Amino acid sequence: MIHKYSNETQTRWDHGEFTVILHLPDNPRPIGFCDGTAEDIAELMSIAEAEGAEDVNIHKKLLKSGREIWTLGG
Repeated sequence: MIHKYSNETQTRWDHGEFTVILHLPDNPRPIGFCDGTAEDIAELMSIAEAEGAEDVNIHKKLLKSGREIWTLGG
């Protein structure tokens, strides 16, 4: 499940409750958080398709902590 960015979800990320932080290129604030499951990827693709995006690239960066940063598009 994709959790949109808010102060609450940022705090949950800071406490290690999410595995993945979602970013857009050239935007310092995250757009959301998730656990990195296949369902999360399907939800991201569905959202992108609903917004008219034809091809969505997800660039994944693995952090030393085992968590990931996903940058959408770009």
